[in-house]
Amino acid sequence: MEKAEKMSNMRHTLAHLLAASVGEIYKFNKIKLTLGPATENGFYYDIDFCGEKVTDENLQKIENMMRKKLPLWTEWEHKEISKDEALKFFKNEYKAELINEIAERGEKITTYTCGGFTDLCRGGHVENPAREIKMDSFKLDRLAGAYWRGDEKNKMLTRIYGLAFNTKEELEKYINQREEAKKRDHRKIAKEQDLLVFSDLIGAGMPMFTPKGNIIRNSIINFSRELNKELGFEEVHTPNFNKAELFKISGHYDKYKEDMLTVHSKYSEEDFFLKPMNCPQHTQIYASRPRSYRDLPIRYSDFANLYRDERPGELSGLVRLRCFAQDDGHVFCCKEQIEEEISNILAAIQKALQTYKISYWMRLSLRDQNNNEKYLGTDEIWESSQAIMKKLLDGNKITYNEAEGEAAFYGPKIDIMAVDAFEREWQISTIQLDFSQPSRFKLTYTDKDGTEKTPVMIHRALIGSPDRFMGILMEHYAGAFPLWLSPVQVKIIPVRTNHNEYAKKVFETLKKNNIRVEFDNADINLGTKVRDAKNNKIPYWIVIGDKDIAIDKVTLMNRDDGNLGQLNVSEILIKFQEEILKKI
Repeated sequence: MEKAEKMSNMRHTLAHLLAASVGEIYKFNKIKLTLGPATENGFYYDIDFCGEKVTDENLQKIENMMRKKLPLWTEWEHKEISKDEALKFFKNEYKAELINEIAERGEKITTYTCGGFTDLCRGGHVENPAREIKMDSFKLDRLAGAYWRGDEKNKMLTRIYGLAFNTKEELEKYINQREEAKKRDHRKIAKEQDLLVFSDLIGAGMPMFTPKGNIIRNSIINFSRELNKELGFEEVHTPNFNKAELFKISGHYDKYKEDMLTVHSKYSEEDFFLKPMNCPQHTQIYASRPRSYRDLPIRYSDFANLYRDERPGELSGLVRLRCFAQDDGHVFCCKEQIEEEISNILAAIQKALQTYKISYWMRLSLRDQNNNEKYLGTDEIWESSQAIMKKLLDGNKITYNEAEGEAAFYGPKIDIMAVDAFEREWQISTIQLDFSQPSRFKLTYTDKDGTEKTPVMIHRALIGSPDRFMGILMEHYAGAFPLWLSPVQVKIIPVRTNHNEYAKKVFETLKKNNIRVEFDNADINLGTKVRDAKNNKIPYWIVIGDKDIAIDKVTLMNRDDGNLGQLNVSEILIKFQEEILKKI
């Protein structure tokens, strides 16, 4: 059994143990159990306590019961039962809903029993919980409200979250990292450094960037523009909403409609949608004129805003938004050009993440072979496109994991999974191979022999959404941005007011040379000024006093290395420009 699967099974087992312990304390006939899966860091169980009040103080009591029961959980009994038997045994409406759905799908209804507790379950446990789960490797974490099946129209249940790892040390490491992550929360940093604003009058999931925040966001976008230029992409701009017909042809209407926002016109009966992605629009730029093999590859990039109808409970600062941009790009090429184009894009993504000092790994996302109806295109097309992606990765000697079921609905993709300072994984960059949309839009080019052929479409994002990536970077850097990204790169700090005139000249020289500089001429003590620069995590500050002016120099201070000594302004300017150019 693979390590990840074993961990998931252990966490799912603990979800059963949690339910059994709650039932022991609160009595099974007075509560209603629903379901409890494994999660990324542990497990949870959703329970209807039927009016009984449960607080955080109750968690320790439940956790103690879990530890008391665990030594008795030594083996599982698995049974396949009929729908009627299941409905008779599980006497609550939640289980009944699940049982009826399983029966309607024609699937087997199964139960698992351990330690005298029986639950509706399809499996996935450790064989001997008492032996395989360490007593100190898990803990109950918190309570939360959760609508049944995630539907706001349904009853609110109580969700009990737990954490679980292989060892006590891994559990403690995660808890410590999480505490540190709270300090680095990008929403907290954004408020402290005045980077972005959310407003109830604007709407949830729609950020507004302040002047300082917009500097960071534009710096991210401009770096992607630099990479696009190196790759030969030409930037286009496309409308924010489009006719429904465009998305019907692309396949998004059938496969993605629930996540799209509608637009209504007073003067037209046509249906419109705010666009969730740029690819259908780019097909229309390609289709606007005849194309030849000599024109290929054609590469378009686009930073227009995108919109997705996320549930309110799923919105989270910058990392889950309703309105966001993407460093989007599409390549239209012939089959012979696929490998070179994707290899070049991969190299650009690797360069970007190395510059941002973020580690990563790659995932080859494939079609779910058991749910072909979820995808566009024939089996032949999918087998061919997936084989191309595998060959490309293997040929470049790139290590990757395969993930069945994670493909886009129109083609397989290479997902680059960024790993931040807390070892959290973020799916940001992506390269997707698409044989379907060019065919659906009847895109063609004239080949060497004069025949018309259909181009291949490559979808790609270098760092994904600049907005979301900015949130990731804020936490990765803990708000201490490198010089090239920092909204304020250096602060000028005169020791006393009689040093202001000289300091102002230094300020003007740096500003004239496009250094983002602030001048702190407040009539307060030096220590307070320096502390303010440190608290705002400004990369450099320049202190100017009598001794500096006497030799026509300044004292340069660094956020990380402290006092760098006395330098003249021209030396500092060269140092800053070199760091910014190299994106150190």
